Amino acid sequence: MQKRFWVLFVLALFSIITYLDRTSISITGSQITQDLHLSEKEFGWIMGSFAFAYGIFEIPVGLWGDFKGPKSVLFRIVLSWSVFTILTGFSYSFTMLFIIRFLFGLGEAGAYPNATIVVARWFPKQEAGRAQSFIWIASRIGAALAPFLSIYIMSILGWRYVFYIFGVVGIIWAIFWVLWFQNEPKDMPGIDEKELAHIEFGREVKIPQNNLQVFLKIIKTPNVWALMSMYHCLLYGAYFYLSWMPKYLKNGKGVDDAHIAFLASLPFILGTIGCFSGGFLSDFISRKKGLKWGRRSVGMFGLVMSGCCMLSSTFIADPMVSIVILAFGLAFKDFTLPVSWATSADIGGQNSGAVAGAMGMAGQLGSTIMSIAFGYILTATGSWDIPVRIIGVVVICGGLLWLRIDPTKKIAF
Repeated sequence: MQKRFWVLFVLALFSIITYLDRTSISITGSQITQDLHLSEKEFGWIMGSFAFAYGIFEIPVGLWGDFKGPKSVLFRIVLSWSVFTILTGFSYSFTMLFIIRFLFGLGEAGAYPNATIVVARWFPKQEAGRAQSFIWIASRIGAALAPFLSIYIMSILGWRYVFYIFGVVGIIWAIFWVLWFQNEPKDMPGIDEKELAHIEFGREVKIPQNNLQVFLKIIKTPNVWALMSMYHCLLYGAYFYLSWMPKYLKNGKGVDDAHIAFLASLPFILGTIGCFSGGFLSDFISRKKGLKWGRRSVGMFGLVMSGCCMLSSTFIADPMVSIVILAFGLAFKDFTLPVSWATSADIGGQNSGAVAGAMGMAGQLGSTIMSIAFGYILTATGSWDIPVRIIGVVVICGGLLWLRIDPTKKIAF
């Protein structure tokens, strides 16, 4: 197998581990809130602390990856988040858990922007959408496995051991990555000259940039603001599935513990189909109709359909039908996910990590608002459906924002 596909395989493992660690707290959430005597509002703040810290450091760590290279940066990211995953298991109060999850988000910031840098350096532009698809498919596999693995470990050893075990897995990956990977394909031992020529053909030469100038250029670009706004709306929906959905199924839909693992993983199982088809379809349409509509049409369709599924699921009386429709909401949203990250590389070019970081920061701000607001809306209204309806409307707005995004307008740094 060619070296770039081995790189993609290792990135896929990274993505699986990322979402095992992210999703585990939502699966163990009911047990954690019971053991630590947390309210639903406090649980929302716990989820929001991760998203906020993750978001504010997305741009700096994306810039760091552009400057230093993703090898050492991803090593630092995975090692630090794995340590804080382990420390989550040592939490005994709201304050302690809040601080640890904040530091967890701090450690994980820049993970996918730096994965985007790897894709930009190791894959020709015509393969970027498909490469991103496999990375995000892997994230959905991780999120789908998390309920089964977390509940199994929790039933035998308790919820704390979920975090101990998942954290150790991340440390093992980080050590392998730093010993094996090279930032530039030409430095990778054993790479074939033919593959190297294929990778290098048409790839931009990396020119050193002043980080402040790059940042200022990004925030002055309307195209990037449209991309950031779209992703802000997208993550309202995405983070609901990662944070509140297990509680929503149990308390809002009456799902018992025996079925919670499968139904919590169902959206992510369907999401693998969305990730796969979205990236491949975008690359296909781009070849036929051009990059602008290859990215835009897939992104807009996915988010509008996702929001419609979330909205309609709350008006369906049959709980099982409602849950299946809700699960398709993530599948359609994931149809957009690899396209969003490929677009950040299209616009960012040699500074794709910085643009991806800006997009990720805006998205995590959406995650933070949703995580905290969900608990407050739930407490104020007593309804589990009203917050989901609000999220659905926001996601539809994100789909319409694709009409303002043009991946062919690359930033001239």
